[in-house]
Amino acid sequence: MSGKRRRSFKCAVHHLDREVSSENDFHIILKEPPIFDRMVQIIADEFLTEERDRKYYADHYTCCPPPLFILFITLVELGFFTYYTVATGEMNAAGPVPIDSVFIYRPDKRLEVWRFFFYMVLHAGWLHLLFNLLVQLLVGLPLEMVHGSLRIGTVYMAGVLAGSLGTSVFDADVYLVGASGGVYALLAAHLANVLLNYNNMEFGIVRLIGIFVVASADVGFAVYDRYAAESAAPPVSYVAHLTGALAGLTIGLLVLKNFEQRLHEQLIWWVALGVYAACTIFAVLFNLFSPAFPPP
Repeated sequence: MSGKRRRSFKCAVHHLDREVSSENDFHIILKEPPIFDRMVQIIADEFLTEERDRKYYADHYTCCPPPLFILFITLVELGFFTYYTVATGEMNAAGPVPIDSVFIYRPDKRLEVWRFFFYMVLHAGWLHLLFNLLVQLLVGLPLEMVHGSLRIGTVYMAGVLAGSLGTSVFDADVYLVGASGGVYALLAAHLANVLLNYNNMEFGIVRLIGIFVVASADVGFAVYDRYAAESAAPPVSYVAHLTGALAGLTIGLLVLKNFEQRLHEQLIWWVALGVYAACTIFAVLFNLFSPAFPPP
């Protein structure tokens, strides 16, 4: 007898799983999935921890509404960098820093509240911009596709605010530019997801090591630039990286979908909310009641 199976036999077997219902439909299970479907499946595998959630997301994601927040922020930051590069006629890896911009955070202009948010559109050189844009697109965009624009926008802006408030308290004599607060909030939210679920994620340990290496290298460079590098320009803070990451951990626990499924005890939810709220209130009061910083 031949070891080969007829197509009708294969159809009968697969009919039990309702993958095909007739011999004419057998080609369906052999068809290569479209590129978009493969991309969605990769994102599901990378950013979701439960197999059931991965399958549901891969089967139902339609890109409607589209993930516009990260793309919009990225284009805005790139546009501002291009504008200041053209205006100054200079561009290098670490500058120039547009210290006279109405958007930069400056300790002598703390009462101009918009600076606590809009400093994120400025960057200290193309290397600073490149790192932030890459992380936003490689980590932030898939996170937005999974969790939605509102949730990721909340995490990102919470990190931006935490970055400026933390700098105003712990490194009060520096200027602040860049979206590092928001970027590290995204990284920390994803890191927390990996930490909580690395046993269920493929190459979980490798991901942890990779995130730590990338983040440590960037923070190390920022610390070196703050204390060791000789520069005539005003110092630029690294504290925003750390406080932005703290915001990502706490706000991520509050709003991201995959964390909601894991937190069976409301106590952790309230602790996360309390930590972020307490730190934010303290920093706001510090800026309101501390003496005005002298002009440079």
